[in-house]
Amino acid sequence: MARFELKLPKMGESVAEATITNWLKQVGDKIEMDEAVLEIATDKVDSEVPSEVSGILVEQLFNKDDLVQVGQTIAIIETEGGDVVVAKQEATPVAVAEVTKTVEAAKESVSAPANFSDSDKFFSPLVKNIAKEEGVSVAELESIKGSGKDGRITKEDLLNYIKNRGNQPAVVSTPVAATQNVAPVVQKAAPVSVNGGDEIVEMDRMRKLISGYMVASVQTSAHVQSFIEVDVTNIVKWRNKVKDAFEKREGEKLTFTPIMMEAVAKALKDFPGMNISVDGDYIIKKKNINLGMAAALPNGNLIVPVIKNADQLNLVGMAKAVNDLGNRAKAGKLKPDDTQGGTYTVTNVGTFGSVFGTPIINQPQVGILALGAIRKVPAVIETPEGDFIGIRQKMFLSHSYDHRVVDGALGGSFVKRVADYLEAFDVNRDF
Repeated sequence: MARFELKLPKMGESVAEATITNWLKQVGDKIEMDEAVLEIATDKVDSEVPSEVSGILVEQLFNKDDLVQVGQTIAIIETEGGDVVVAKQEATPVAVAEVTKTVEAAKESVSAPANFSDSDKFFSPLVKNIAKEEGVSVAELESIKGSGKDGRITKEDLLNYIKNRGNQPAVVSTPVAATQNVAPVVQKAAPVSVNGGDEIVEMDRMRKLISGYMVASVQTSAHVQSFIEVDVTNIVKWRNKVKDAFEKREGEKLTFTPIMMEAVAKALKDFPGMNISVDGDYIIKKKNINLGMAAALPNGNLIVPVIKNADQLNLVGMAKAVNDLGNRAKAGKLKPDDTQGGTYTVTNVGTFGSVFGTPIINQPQVGILALGAIRKVPAVIETPEGDFIGIRQKMFLSHSYDHRVVDGALGGSFVKRVADYLEAFDVNRDF
């Protein structure tokens, strides 16, 4: 018999660790080659880890909710043979891994209201996110007795604490100097009122993560909005004229999204001040234009896959990228690296019939553009012979931006430039 070391595979250049969410195989189970052994999660994407060999699972080296580094051995599988077999892994230089962890830590420090670095205890990303969502302080976390490996706090430990939280005094972090003369403040959590007809449903993991990101973003950025109405009649007519030929030649459907994304990428080149991120008191000017696009997951939640170097794509390339990421999001087949590295985000609220919206910024970016529904509306049309009323196809662009670093002039000028590109669309262009 030989012992095969199953390692956490590399999941993308910017992904250095993952949390084990579920073991699909238990010790003693038979495993076929390429069969999934466990499920893991990064901060946005869930995925499975398959076995590279056939055999029997003889050891699980980590528990559910444990945080594992890329390249670490997570399980031992006994196979036919003689010696210990080590899975071939792509080399991950220590320096790169350390830089990745540093960047992720900076990202977390920007978006998270609680400073977990003040604690000597280890908390998994899942536990941290639940704590943020439920308003559990670091001091409270430190008071919970963990049942995990080495006394770590598991998801169940934290949820049990939250469930019984209303029946016990809340732990309040008080400066040491103050405790010498002042009695600690005891706060009581407000109970939730539930009647007989109500149903209590726990949020799934993705919804909890989204909830944490949204609250953290609002607490981090000073959100302001600019709105502009755009006449897209020429775009609608052009798309109706070429969409069948486009699909026949390219094998891809031509939606309005890649046309809009093309205009956004051009405007970001004109206004690089929108293609930045914030890290504490520092502004990071991004070299590449990587456009995030909100897409639906199979469970109805939203995720933001990223089109890398969007400004370098022509319309065909943009359409292929948009369709590929959208289809893989719906099928639940996005890879962790597909959601990393975004520098600006676009969300299409018009898909749900909304005329416009006020989206929340995707941290640590500084802007997000919402595309409203395209509608036929009466409009004043100016001609050399005079003005008259006609039917035009129009939509609203809603630009949310971070007023800490983006002033109204830049935020408004940027969305106006996007509108200018859309209204100046060449109806005689090829695709």
